[in-house]
Amino acid sequence: MTPERLRALLVEVAEGSTSVDAAATRLNWAPVEDLGIAQVDHHRALRLGFPEVIFGQGKTTEQVLQIATRLAEQGDGFLATRVAPETAEELSSHILGAQWNQLARTVWLPPVTPRQRPVRGPVLIVAAGTSDLPVAEEAAVTAAALGNPVERLNDVGVAGLHRILSASSVLSRAAVVIVVAGMEGALPSVVGGLVAAPVIAVPTSVGYGAAFGGLAALLGMLNSCASGVTVVNIDNGFGAAFAASRINVVPRPASPPSAAPAETDTPLST
Repeated sequence: MTPERLRALLVEVAEGSTSVDAAATRLNWAPVEDLGIAQVDHHRALRLGFPEVIFGQGKTTEQVLQIATRLAEQGDGFLATRVAPETAEELSSHILGAQWNQLARTVWLPPVTPRQRPVRGPVLIVAAGTSDLPVAEEAAVTAAALGNPVERLNDVGVAGLHRILSASSVLSRAAVVIVVAGMEGALPSVVGGLVAAPVIAVPTSVGYGAAFGGLAALLGMLNSCASGVTVVNIDNGFGAAFAASRINVVPRPASPPSAAPAETDTPLST
């Protein structure tokens, strides 16, 4: 949205040719900023409630830093995922307040004004094993960045079933449960049979040869005998957390339509 187009839109609102609601809709879908290397969508937070997320894998340090800097300048903060250590160090040193989570491979800059969106309850991240923690932590950081309270259960896989069964109090208060597991991927079925909350399963690439880099866990989760278990892609902790946040956030009531002006009778001329 250029200053000229913004002024023109404001003139239309002032003259009454465009309603306030129509103008707000046009602002929500305004054009993005062209950096040459990327099209930065500064208005995504208006539409989705959260700014554009930077996927660091495959990008150079300079590219990530340039995109992150422009997002940070808007005051909405940013989240970068799959960030290489050298890139994370650059972001942390150049952008004040940026938080590097080495295990999750994320860099998060909280917004100037904390997000206050009504939620149904905590998002619970359940990791089957310690080897699954990088994916689970990516989900935890993402869920927190999206404004959700986050709780964790670590190393509660089915090889020691008593561990997850003893966590009934934590499971029962969760609004959404994200279950992260590799190997045969059985844990989401167990959790799905214990809780009424939505369960999002994340297969990881953890496992021996026949695990096929997470394919065995993915297929096992897709064939879960627990009703209603939803499955995301292999190692996709970010996607699971984003879906969980959309489930967890309580939508604001829609604005009532503006009343049409009352019709008046025009007297006939004589």
